[in-house]
Amino acid sequence: MIIGDFLKALGQLFDRRFMAVLLGGIALALALLSGIYLGLVGLIGWLVPDSFTLPILGAVTWVDDALSWASLGLMLGLSVFLMVPVASVFTGMFLDTVADAVEAKHYPHLGPAPSVPIGEALRDSAGFLGVIVAVNAVALVAYLFVGPFAPILFWTVNGYLLGREYFQLTALRRLGRAGARAARRRHAIPVFVAGVLMAIPLTIPVVNLLVPVLGAATFTHLYHRLER
Repeated sequence: MIIGDFLKALGQLFDRRFMAVLLGGIALALALLSGIYLGLVGLIGWLVPDSFTLPILGAVTWVDDALSWASLGLMLGLSVFLMVPVASVFTGMFLDTVADAVEAKHYPHLGPAPSVPIGEALRDSAGFLGVIVAVNAVALVAYLFVGPFAPILFWTVNGYLLGREYFQLTALRRLGRAGARAARRRHAIPVFVAGVLMAIPLTIPVVNLLVPVLGAATFTHLYHRLER
C-alpha cells in the first residue's frame, strides 16, 4: 500500500504546484551542496600551493587542479549523507505547499487545512534537523564497525528519523501537535517502513534531489490512508 501512495505522488509530479515546489527544493539542495563544495575547494586552494618543485619531476603545477576535480567527486559522495539534513530542512519550507496540492487534487472534500505558522514550522524543522545531525554524527562511528552492513544501518536510522518527521508534520496540519504524536505512535510500523523507503533513494546522487518533494506527497497520502 505504501507503494500505491508513492505512485499517486509520482503521478502528480508534473502538477503546476508540484513543479514550483520541485524546482524550489532542487534549488535549495543545490545551493547547500554548492556552498559546501565551494568551501571545500577554497580550503584546498588555501592549503595546497599553486606549484612546487620535486626532484627529477621538476615544477608541479597541477596538484591543486587535480584536488579540486577530486573534490567534485567527493561532493557527489557526500551528497549521500548531506541530502538527509537537506530533506529535513525541506519540510519546514515546502511540506505545507506539497500537502495542500495533494489534498486539493485527491481529498477536496476535506477543505483547506489550518495553516501552521511559518515560525512554528521552521522551529519544528530546526529541532528535527538538530536531532538528525546529532544522531548521524554518532552513527558515523558505528559505520566503521559494521562494515558491509553500514548502508543498512544508515537506511534504518535515517528511515526512522525521516518517517517520524514527515509523518508528524503532515499530521500536525489536521490533528494538532498532540494528535499528530498520537497518530505517529498508532502507525509506527508503516511510518517507519515508509521512512526507510524514502531514505534509500536519498543515497542515489541526482535522484535524491526529487526525494523530498515525492516524500512529502507520499506521506500526505500515507497519513490520509492510515487515518481514514
